[in-house]
Amino acid sequence: MSHAARYSEVYNRSISDPSGFWADEAQSIDWIKPPQTVFDPSLGVYGRWFPDGMVNTCYNAVDRHAEAHPDRTAIIHDSPITGTKRKITYSEFRDEVATLAAVLQDFGVKKGDRVIVYMPMIPEALFAMLACARIGAVHSVVFGGFAARELATRLDDCEPKLILAASCGIEPGRVVHYKPLIDEAIEIAHHKPESVIVFQRPQETAQLKAGRDFEWQTLVGEAKSKNRQAACVPVASTDPLYILYTSGTTGKPKGVVRDNGGHLVAMSWSMKGIYGIGPGDVFWSASDIGWVVGHSYIVYAPLIVGATTVVYEGKPVGTPDAGAFWRVISEHGAKALFTAPTAFRAIRKEDPEAVELQKYNLKGFRALFLAGERADPDTVKWAEEKLGTPVIDHWWQTETGWAIAGNPFGMGMLPVKHGSPTVAMPGYDVRILDEGGHPVPAGKMGSIVVKLPMPPSCLPTLWNAEDRFRESYLTTYPGYYSTSDAGYIDEDGYLYIMGRTDDIINVAGHRLSTGAMEEVLSGHPAVAECAVIGAKDALKGEQPCGFVVLKSGITTPPEQVEKELVARVRDQIGPVAAFKLAMVVKRLPKTRSGKILRGTMKKIADSDSFNMPATIDDPAVLDEIKVALQGKGLAK
Repeated sequence: MSHAARYSEVYNRSISDPSGFWADEAQSIDWIKPPQTVFDPSLGVYGRWFPDGMVNTCYNAVDRHAEAHPDRTAIIHDSPITGTKRKITYSEFRDEVATLAAVLQDFGVKKGDRVIVYMPMIPEALFAMLACARIGAVHSVVFGGFAARELATRLDDCEPKLILAASCGIEPGRVVHYKPLIDEAIEIAHHKPESVIVFQRPQETAQLKAGRDFEWQTLVGEAKSKNRQAACVPVASTDPLYILYTSGTTGKPKGVVRDNGGHLVAMSWSMKGIYGIGPGDVFWSASDIGWVVGHSYIVYAPLIVGATTVVYEGKPVGTPDAGAFWRVISEHGAKALFTAPTAFRAIRKEDPEAVELQKYNLKGFRALFLAGERADPDTVKWAEEKLGTPVIDHWWQTETGWAIAGNPFGMGMLPVKHGSPTVAMPGYDVRILDEGGHPVPAGKMGSIVVKLPMPPSCLPTLWNAEDRFRESYLTTYPGYYSTSDAGYIDEDGYLYIMGRTDDIINVAGHRLSTGAMEEVLSGHPAVAECAVIGAKDALKGEQPCGFVVLKSGITTPPEQVEKELVARVRDQIGPVAAFKLAMVVKRLPKTRSGKILRGTMKKIADSDSFNMPATIDDPAVLDEIKVALQGKGLAK
């Protein structure tokens, strides 16, 4: 059977017989009480998966592998920033998690209680998440170093019993002091957690507040001396495993809820079906546990299938050089890497000929997976050429927890079409609708939606905000989940994501995709990365503005590159784009996870007021963007 035929068979069954399809996959999970009902459409907003099952996520991710393969490596921690490396077996992992879970129980944490995790990329962060899962507590990971006010909003929304934290995070050249941020957040917040347990890193000893703050090492050491370990607590399949906050248009973050049963089943399928990773394989997701990619593919999915996960505390460049990723893959034998396109654009900018790659042996490396933002074809082609392995773009959201569309490497790759994350994954009935909610023909752009019900692992609701869940995702197109992304499906069923629906700009009545323009700009040989926004224009409504960062070593004057870029868009998209503004900048404003802050750039261009994005990596970049725009007569 051809790969295409196999994909079609699997996908079609998932749509025509979802209960049978997911019942089969649920066999890969160890249930405390196996579900008798696969899907109940009468429960929740659009139905619930495995509603009568009982399970424990920690048991499936840790204990069952510790029992079967105690000496298999569960975690490889690699920190070029601190110069440390550590390997942890599944049996060691179980002992650490069970001991920390007992400590949490000593603090009164029980099933259903929330716990904030505010930690950097160290193994203890995984211990924290799994210890919560072990006793049925609901963890909410907040990116370590997040601003105090942002942390406070999360404290008020999920009302945690306590906070698990580290004393600091470490960035190249600086220590990020976590404890003062936590203290300030608790001061601001209406809800005051009862306790803060702090893992003291060698790089900084945090000052503890008597009666509220406790040292992690002391508590765990005492528990170990008494051989205290917590057992896995049974929870309902539909009980929440975690809350992960994503930014909301109102400024109030949205708490995406993930359940236990559906998440376990989908993670198990995706690890095998999409990534081709099984027991004992080494998988590396170069993300952070503060983001959904880190939750799904650093922590849960690799462990659920009994693989080895790499926890990396470093950058794609600068720790120490543009060969950092190649070293980690080579040294630890990673079979696959999952990262953001931004990382590869950074590597390409610093080392366009991939000289650093020649220093390492990547013989066991099988595939590179990209997600988190649109993977421009030029970057994908560069990675394919330099690596000589498949480079797979796939598309998903915090809300779904796993890929909506991808190329099912584990089942057998489909032909690659650059610019497309390929096809819908099992369970996702993806459609393209116009503004009136009507289907559009192949090749025509519209809003990307998923016909309800959503498959397992997708959010059943928002934390304590069911009305907001309906309003945000389900009311625009009744019967469908609105992704808020725009794109089209071609005649072969391949999906193309052209940008957020608010990234479709209207130039003199023509709806144009900023993603398509970015694709043209990134194809210029001097361009390392780019972003296009639509700025207000009194005559045409909006005008496209392109920002580009040049590759290292480019000697062509910026003004010449800008002229070439304007001509390039005119030639490849046409005069209808009215593309006249291209500007070379030193860098683009990004979140810590590498997403370009296009919305904030637009507000600057339009001279609109804006709040400093909580996730921004370096606020100073915004001033640089404003200066560049003022040089073009914008951003008053």
